[in-house]
Amino acid sequence: MGQLRQFRLPDVGEGLTDGEILQWLVAVGDTVTVNQPLCEVETAKAAVELPSPYAGTVTELLHEAGTTVDVGTPIITIDVGGEDAPAPAAPADGGEAGAGLIGGAAPGGRTAVLVGYGPRNTEARRRPRRSAPAVHAAAPAPAGADHSRAADDLERPPLLATAPDATVKPVRHGGLEVGRQAEAHARAEAAAPSRPAAPGRGSVRPLAKPPVRKLARDLGVDLAALTGSGAGGVITREDVTAAASAPSAPAAAPAPVAPAAGDQRIPVKGVRKATAAAMVASAFTAPHVTEFLTVDVTRTMKLRARVAARPEFAGVKVGPLLFVAKALLLAAQRHPVVNSSWDEAAQEIVVHGQVNLGIAAATPRGLVVPNVKDAGRLSLAELARALTELTETARAGRTAPADMTGGTITITNVGVFGVDTGTPILNPGESAILAFGAVREMPWVHKGRVAVRQVTQLALSFDHRIIDGELGSRFLADVGALLADPGLALAF
Repeated sequence: MGQLRQFRLPDVGEGLTDGEILQWLVAVGDTVTVNQPLCEVETAKAAVELPSPYAGTVTELLHEAGTTVDVGTPIITIDVGGEDAPAPAAPADGGEAGAGLIGGAAPGGRTAVLVGYGPRNTEARRRPRRSAPAVHAAAPAPAGADHSRAADDLERPPLLATAPDATVKPVRHGGLEVGRQAEAHARAEAAAPSRPAAPGRGSVRPLAKPPVRKLARDLGVDLAALTGSGAGGVITREDVTAAASAPSAPAAAPAPVAPAAGDQRIPVKGVRKATAAAMVASAFTAPHVTEFLTVDVTRTMKLRARVAARPEFAGVKVGPLLFVAKALLLAAQRHPVVNSSWDEAAQEIVVHGQVNLGIAAATPRGLVVPNVKDAGRLSLAELARALTELTETARAGRTAPADMTGGTITITNVGVFGVDTGTPILNPGESAILAFGAVREMPWVHKGRVAVRQVTQLALSFDHRIIDGELGSRFLADVGALLADPGLALAF
């Protein structure tokens, strides 16, 4: 009789709760080895291949392709050996066998995950809705306890993804800390005894994650009046935004409308769903300001031709985006506050010590924004290779989750689609995004005469809580000046 092992879906993206199985890379009866890819899973951040933690024979695929599975749910069964196969050694602390294997149990009741993303402290489970008020069961509070403060602490959203800087108070960087804080909040909420409802609310506290609660407060939506559409009745961002856009006066329910010929419904999930939620949160949280600048980039386009012919740039794309990125990095050195985040919980501006340059990339699964870590330290040739690899990987749908966290400032290249400009929305947690338009031949006054020049438009959106009009204007002007006369880079 064989020895069966089940592989549970791990958290492949720092605090995610589910993923969609896009395709199986093995079939029942296949022999697999350790680290052999088993399937491709799409999460809210990326599509990744899951490696096998076991060697053996596949006996069962527990879910079909296209199924969305919660983290911690078994997805495949593997026969790792016969009766003579040695049993795994029991951990010295009495923990479960198989601790440390991907998807298996880890010390303290945790679930092991992919290397680089840290173990989850619990399996992903929704707290069941309480069916009846439990005010009478609440434990007596100590004398002098501040109930409003305690309730406010539990509803406080996690810190923004920030990076330490020598001139400001250090803060943990990256989505891992955010995921752990959100998870700790969920554990505290699930383990806490029932407590009296806040004035003006129902006796049962609505189920919603901290970011959703904050969005509801920003939009003036009463969570107690909503019915959650998520698993276990959890209120989602979509529920909140739908309530915010609904008319205030009750209206008669519309009669069902028959679908017209050719109508198509596209499920909103994975990367597209995460992008939509992030853009809504950003648009309603950060006060956006957008400024525009038209630039004569003829000299930069001539420099591009000379640079592309150099041997160190062989095999990489030398496009206008490369020079826009370099100009932005140089301007950020002169205006470091542009490369910042707003920490709502601490009421601080966090000025990042390095520039993690995000590049918005359109993929078949939706918009993703991978970033080049510490891009300011790279030479022009190194930056060209990094941008080439980043965009090719993103379009192939193979961007690692770690490459899409920790971004500090973003460029969106709308010019590649023939578009002149736009008003981009900030990537959540960042304070500025630069839209780069198409480079076109246009009549331009040059040296006192009208001549045909190569011209583009830049649009800078920024968070007005952090960046005032003067700083935003100076930063955009510096980017434009470097593109108009790239020789100025020697003076920066």
